[in-house]
This record gives sequence, structure tokens and C-alpha cells, in this order.
Amino acid sequence: MSHRDFRRGKAIAFTLFYLVLLYLVITIIGMLSLKSQSDPISDPWFTLMEIMIIIIAPLLVMLMAEIHYYASDDVKALSMSALIFMGIMACITCSIHYLILFVSRPIAAMTGLPWLSYIFSFKWPSVIYALDILAWDLFFALSMLFAAPVFKGDRLKSWVRILMIVSGVLSLIGLLGPVLGNMQVRNIGIVGYAVALPVICLLLARVFKKAE
Repeated sequence: MSHRDFRRGKAIAFTLFYLVLLYLVITIIGMLSLKSQSDPISDPWFTLMEIMIIIIAPLLVMLMAEIHYYASDDVKALSMSALIFMGIMACITCSIHYLILFVSRPIAAMTGLPWLSYIFSFKWPSVIYALDILAWDLFFALSMLFAAPVFKGDRLKSWVRILMIVSGVLSLIGLLGPVLGNMQVRNIGIVGYAVALPVICLLLARVFKKAE
């Protein structure tokens, strides 16, 4: 591989590492503030989580673009597929969370229609929830799985490849939640992108640093 500049990729990976960790901290604080575990996370934590996702998703696309730039010619088709899948994920999830922030609340305040929960809530079943599962448990998972073969060689790259595969597989398992009618199963998918992702980003930052 010829010498190329991966400082941008390193910066994006580090930024995502800290942002995803911040998202996890906000989520934990939001959950600890609940009076009942059956209650949804309330503001300001919920709004902060929505904003964080809208920021994180485009950065994930940028990260995949850097991975495609890093990839050797024999895996360029796979890395391009990973980039496309992540782009689809970002489009879906950004649309969802933008609608939640700026459309669902005004409509609910004006109308109070009970059936709106079947469109805009994160309580199953709802349209928004189904699309969010599609975005993260399918397209994010596919992106991870297609990006994994890019990393081969030393121990660091092997760990990136292994964790990407684990992340992708766990995320795909989350698709079984709606199929089985048990949304607790979907939590397995959440581990794939909420827990594995920051570790992957940190390792990717090291990979890009070594490639400089």
C-alpha cells in the first residue's frame, strides 16, 4: 500500500469514540433518572440522545469512506458496499430522529391523537421503531460485516476484523426481536453497535495512525 495520509480517518475515529461514549453516558443517566423501568427516558436526556445520533450517523459514513480509502484493491468492492450500507443506515436513522425531534412532538401537542404512538414512539409496534431496527440491526450490521475483510495482517487489524464481525452478527441477531415478538432480544443488537462500536473506533484510530 502506497503512503497516504490517514490523519483525517484517525480524527474521525477518535471523535466517534468519544461521541459514542458520551451517548452511552447520557443513556445511562437517563435510565437512572427513571422512576420506573417501564417509563421512557425523559428530557433533557431523550433530546440529547436524539441529537447525538443525528451527529454520530454522518460521522459513521465518513468513517466508512476512510476505510474504503484505506482498503487494498482486492477488497475495494467490499469496502464500497460497506460505505453504501452505512449511508443507507444514516439516511434512515437521521430521518427518524429528526422527525421525532421536530415533527412528532408538535403534532402530539396539537392533536393528542392516541394512534400517533403507533407511528412515532419507540414502543413496539411502531413505524419509527421498525425503521430504526432496519437501520441499525440490518444496514449497520451489513456495513460492519462487509468492512471486516479490509483488515488483515497484524494483531491490531485482526482485532478490528473480529470486533466488526462480532458487532455485525450481534446487530443482526437484534432483528429477531420483532420476529419473535420479544423486544428484549433486540437488546442483543444494541450491544453490537452501542458497546462494540466505540472499541472498534478506538482500534481504527490506531490502525490509521500506524498507516500514516
